[in-house]
Amino acid sequence: MSDVVAPFLEATVRTATPLALAALGELVTERAGIINIGLEGAILAGAFGALVGAGGGTIAGYASGALAGALVAAIFALFTVRWRADQIVVGTAITLLSLGATGTLYRALYGAGGAALSIPTSPVVAIPLLSEIPVVGRALFAMPLVTYLAWALVPLLWWWLSRTHAGLALRAVGERPQAADAAGIRTAWVRAGAVVFGGTLGGLAGATLVLAQAGTFAEGMSAGRGFIAIAVVVLGRWHPGGVGLAALLFGGASALQYLFQAMGWPIPYQLFLALPYALTLLALATVRGRARAPEGLAKDGG
Repeated sequence: MSDVVAPFLEATVRTATPLALAALGELVTERAGIINIGLEGAILAGAFGALVGAGGGTIAGYASGALAGALVAAIFALFTVRWRADQIVVGTAITLLSLGATGTLYRALYGAGGAALSIPTSPVVAIPLLSEIPVVGRALFAMPLVTYLAWALVPLLWWWLSRTHAGLALRAVGERPQAADAAGIRTAWVRAGAVVFGGTLGGLAGATLVLAQAGTFAEGMSAGRGFIAIAVVVLGRWHPGGVGLAALLFGGASALQYLFQAMGWPIPYQLFLALPYALTLLALATVRGRARAPEGLAKDGG
């Protein structure tokens, strides 16, 4: 049984990593009162940025991906925070722009044979002794460094949001922006910083898809992960720990196809490809009424 469960757990953690990165970034953005529908575009830009930067090594690839995601988020912040445009409309437009721009640049730079382009992926870093624990060892302690970073961010963000002046100020901006303004908090700067931070983690999530999983870039390879990440934030009730658990839940839903294939069950794989999206709809339909979003979310707070 462990021969089946262990690979399933590995696939769960591996699949959940980019979701966790994107969702944790979106968590910070939403706690500041902004919902970034353009997160999908940031992930896709990060994936393409990682492809371009990977020529200088995987570290350069991750840095390029994070920078590309931050740039897309900065454009979103300019329109929504500085010029107070509608967040949903701008986010949708940026996602479409990113989809078209990355596809066009990909074909222009790599040509028709670009789909076969392969780049090195991040090596697995196994922690001695811990990685040898039966069943869970390799899933928890034999992963690329970016995976360890993603899960280390869960307690770090919890501490920052609840124990630091800057984190409490950000939460105040998301709950009562006018009151935060009156208290001397620079609301626009806090919101813009939160959006760029979220986009940076979104870009890092896209880079993870390229450098830690696929080893190549494909047009539209974000495949709705930005929208799923937003659902993960809702399911996690805007709490870092809840977001981490929700990301694992979605990762497990995606990894079920590997489990059932290993068990020899003749179930169409298309069913498992659709499962995360069905779970997204279920989460948004059932959790929203029981979870309280930041009161200033998606509202113009000055």
